[in-house]
Amino acid sequence: MKPDVQFPWQHETIILHTQRLLHSYQHWIGQSLFDLSIPPEELAQALFEAPFVVISHGTEADPIFNYANYRALQLWELSWEEFTQMPSRKTAQEVVQAERNRLLLDTQTKGFSNFSGIRITSTGKRFYIENGIIWNILDEKDQYCGQAAVYSKYRFV
Repeated sequence: MKPDVQFPWQHETIILHTQRLLHSYQHWIGQSLFDLSIPPEELAQALFEAPFVVISHGTEADPIFNYANYRALQLWELSWEEFTQMPSRKTAQEVVQAERNRLLLDTQTKGFSNFSGIRITSTGKRFYIENGIIWNILDEKDQYCGQAAVYSKYRFV
């Protein structure tokens, strides 16, 4: 595996994206996932190695994932390359797509939402997420540039 894929947090674009993720989380939730005074490179590594799942997607018509920390990659049983080419809708079975779409739209309007629900790994294993948070990602000009989710409680069903 190439170093740039094995350690995506070392890339400038991911370091910047990590800053957006963490600052947006603090903006909407009013709390921090990490001490934001830590140097950006260290924050990017800390988020990638965090003991909870963090994922994000962009603003495409059919949003594509653009970030997954190590815990997320393990959960979905995918490499960084595979995950960051996948439409985010593929993490939910067809029967829950309407609820997922409603959640994403509601979040886009309100800024953040709490959620629970069933998702599916790349190999078809189903798991239930408890007490997740999804939030809008803002860029440096406070422009909407995607959505992210974080959770630590899940169980396979």
